[in-house]
Amino acid sequence: MKGFIDDANYSVGLLDEGTNLGNVIDNYVYEHTLTGKNAFFVGDLGKIVKKHSQWQNVVAQIKPFYTVKCNSTPAVLEILAALGTGFACSSKTEMALVQELGVSPENIIYISPCKQVSQIKYAAKIGVNIMTCDNEVELKKIARNHPNAKVLVHIATEDNIGGEEGNMKFGTTLKNCRHLLECAKELDVQIIGVKFHVSSTCKESQVYVHALSDARCVFDMAGEFGFTMNMLDIGGGFTGSEFQLEEVNHVISPLLDVYFPEGSGIKIISEPGSYYVSSAFTLAVNIIAKKVVENDKFSSGEKTGSDEPAFMYYMNDGVYGSFASKLSEDLNTIPEVHKKYKEDEPLFTSSLWGPSCDELDQIVENCLLPELNVGDWLIFDNMGADSLHEPSAFNDFQRPAIYYMMSFNDWYEMQDAGITSDTMMKNFFFVPSCIQLSQEDGFSSEA
Repeated sequence: MKGFIDDANYSVGLLDEGTNLGNVIDNYVYEHTLTGKNAFFVGDLGKIVKKHSQWQNVVAQIKPFYTVKCNSTPAVLEILAALGTGFACSSKTEMALVQELGVSPENIIYISPCKQVSQIKYAAKIGVNIMTCDNEVELKKIARNHPNAKVLVHIATEDNIGGEEGNMKFGTTLKNCRHLLECAKELDVQIIGVKFHVSSTCKESQVYVHALSDARCVFDMAGEFGFTMNMLDIGGGFTGSEFQLEEVNHVISPLLDVYFPEGSGIKIISEPGSYYVSSAFTLAVNIIAKKVVENDKFSSGEKTGSDEPAFMYYMNDGVYGSFASKLSEDLNTIPEVHKKYKEDEPLFTSSLWGPSCDELDQIVENCLLPELNVGDWLIFDNMGADSLHEPSAFNDFQRPAIYYMMSFNDWYEMQDAGITSDTMMKNFFFVPSCIQLSQEDGFSSEA
């Protein structure tokens, strides 16, 4: 298998029964140890297929519009297009990527809260009409540049208890909705529905109750102005956990039946992003430098009462690359040491850093690891969301290669669903896996 970075003609390794993700990672760790030790991703596309099946089983009444900015790699977009999802785009580039896959404009929504005029014009040109709006300034831009726009009024939710105190908030208040609808009427902009978003960090289900109630109020208000409302967008915030998805469905399903019943002509959509891709990608990074520090001076300077040393490890990827989301949120993964070590091997207080030597480039503040050497590898799972963007040009660090895989069982499951490589997946080139590693096989990381 070969990992392609920007070429649409990527390969996908079909794994034989008995070959697993661990074997694939072992194989590429060995290859990269010999050829330069660059970081790399392994993407299991079968997990995306499974997430879609889970969505269909739990919330089939809600059509997913995948949030493209979460992970815009060609293989992800192509497989989701083949599965029949819609796409929520934040820019011209994202709309163009999706359009190239043959996705119809009706299955694309433009969700940027702050739109450039040139990009509104581009949306109009390619027929992407559905877009969100939460203020009068944006509404006037849309009116001037997109005569066929169909707008979803983005309303705010009360999820401030979700721990995102420092994050920017978007969405208009219920109080301001009437003024926005009046402006839309004057500007001759078509309002067709409502959008809201509940953060994945919000643990209070009551937020959905209030949001759906507010949405119903806006629908009724819009009716007074003569708008025909036919779409409700419940946003994202789905973590990928089946339990969380079922929990959200348990809360919203009876409310949807009351406020937006089946047969009312109202289409319910959502914007899952990390739900689909987070668990599908694993990142392997290499230790490029190491520093021994006194344990009692580690981290914030708090004394641990231990005479054992502590270690600072520097990796060949950081917040100016694949860990960019670490700048705004906590890391949702635990590092795993790739090399085998004894169960009774001592563990040391450790911290993990990116290669920039910037104080912001701290990936893990404090964890327990066996002593590692330069050249050893660490594995981070759940790295599919907000990690595969163009890296900073800092020190010319290379963008990690991406290697795609799928089990034969997942491929057969896709075929059973009527999805084949000669339909929408024009760029898939399936190759038989050449990986013949057993669990006992190991590699020296000091090659």
